[in-house]
Amino acid sequence: MSVKAGKHARELLLKEYHGVLSTHSRAMPGYPFGSVAPYCLDAAGRPLILISRLAQHTHNLLQDPKCSLLVGERGAEDIQAAGRLTLLAQARQLHESTEIEAAARRYYRFFPQSHDYHQTHDFDFWCLEPVRWRFIGGFGAIHWLDSIGLDNPFAADDSETGMIEHMNADHATAIAHYVELADLPRHKPAQLVSIDSEGFHLRIGHSLHWLAFPEPCRNPGQVRAALVALARADRWPQATAASA
Repeated sequence: MSVKAGKHARELLLKEYHGVLSTHSRAMPGYPFGSVAPYCLDAAGRPLILISRLAQHTHNLLQDPKCSLLVGERGAEDIQAAGRLTLLAQARQLHESTEIEAAARRYYRFFPQSHDYHQTHDFDFWCLEPVRWRFIGGFGAIHWLDSIGLDNPFAADDSETGMIEHMNADHATAIAHYVELADLPRHKPAQLVSIDSEGFHLRIGHSLHWLAFPEPCRNPGQVRAALVALARADRWPQATAASA
């Protein structure tokens, strides 16, 4: 597979946070049914969604778990020239209490306005388990990818949570500086919501923004060094090429 295509596909999935979930219609057999779905990525890099038991797409997935998630580059002036990624997946509803608790902690960092949906409004967490990816990076840049390498090395042992809590509690000035360097909106204070090996997510109001580290970080010490360097920088460093 193309290393460059895998890297760009991975970055697109990290930068965006909603897509079109397409399922097999139960009400209209043979027809696809598309609906908008917010998502974040779990520790293994799989899209995690929270959907209502009353929703049509939930009824469809219960009958046939085969689905796709289309993610496009936000704000693109020419949609045909913009990047887009289609994930072909098997949807799996989470039932184990430990899985649900882990999903809730992660999802609500990204989407705090969704807190208690699965308890008070009959919403459930589902994981989209990848089968194959189709990435289009613009005219002629078309790739089938079996994997795009999205495992988060800091999520499994929960070191990510500690780093996030520390930054939000003690380093609001540094986070504000990241916002300034990246020229992000400043109408509300930013909160750090995730850290992966290649970058981190900031939430500003209801919007999410993924920012790349200059080079991949393999352990919490490297993350700390990267965040300190960014807090002292006068411009955002150029990111280096990362392997897929």
